[in-house]
Amino acid sequence: MKVVQTRVPEQEYTLLAEYAARTEKTLQEALREAIRKLVLEDEVDPQDPVFTLPPGGKPSARKRRISERHDELLYGRRAPR
Repeated sequence: MKVVQTRVPEQEYTLLAEYAARTEKTLQEALREAIRKLVLEDEVDPQDPVFTLPPGGKPSARKRRISERHDELLYGRRAPR
């Protein structure tokens, strides 16, 4: 783990400290959260084929049976009801 040190204006520190207290986090946790929100993209690409292509294949009785019996097929037993 790396140590990052910086100076911040008193107002920004106060805002961070209040946020950390309100969300019951340490200053370190609040800072890590802020970094992740800033640098990690959390957006959906509207051109992604997962969202643009229609579902593949026609539904079949076999597919329905698999979805209904997945526990039995995966684990060798039926799911409790």
